[in-house]
Amino acid sequence: MSQFFQMHPDNPQVRLVRQAADIVRSGGVIVYPTDSAYALGCHLGDKSALDRIRRIRKLDDRHNFTLVCRDLSEIAAYARVDNSVYRLLKHHTPGPYTFILRATSEVPRRLMHPKRRTVGLRVPDNAIAQALLDDLREPLMSVTLIMPDDDLPLIDPYEIRELLEHQVDLVIDGGYCGMEATTVVDLADEVPMLLRAGKGDPAPFEAA
Repeated sequence: MSQFFQMHPDNPQVRLVRQAADIVRSGGVIVYPTDSAYALGCHLGDKSALDRIRRIRKLDDRHNFTLVCRDLSEIAAYARVDNSVYRLLKHHTPGPYTFILRATSEVPRRLMHPKRRTVGLRVPDNAIAQALLDDLREPLMSVTLIMPDDDLPLIDPYEIRELLEHQVDLVIDGGYCGMEATTVVDLADEVPMLLRAGKGDPAPFEAA
């Protein structure tokens, strides 16, 4: 049965953040809030935890996971970022955007697009997510918590616990955090390409 932590959305309790990070490090799957919706997350290198998330969401091997990062410096460790891309990222992070970038050798191959060798990365503007990432000191492998056959993410932590209490190790209640997916922008090539309009303002990338 999963644990259930109620964290303050602006000042998350250090003790609970540390316990949540320890659950991730030990191979657990967690539900946590972001600035766009609740998400499923696990340790970067844990294939069995990743497979558990695939089973929960009923995802095939082609589904791209996102690396949720603390800041720009962490993104640069996992993606190839030139000066123009860096300026774009600096202007739009933290925020509800997912950026598709060329992956570095630090990214496990199972997380890359098999042909393009790209990976999705984002920096969330959410105090609980940031506190968790600060304690982990590395990205979370993550995917939005949308159940099979649903079109929208789950938004109620109590409903999430009831539904997934035997499938995840922890549900973090961070209050309402929205139900709109991130805006996805492909920055792997010279010209930015808007792949999905979501919570983040897509206008700068539609004009590019």
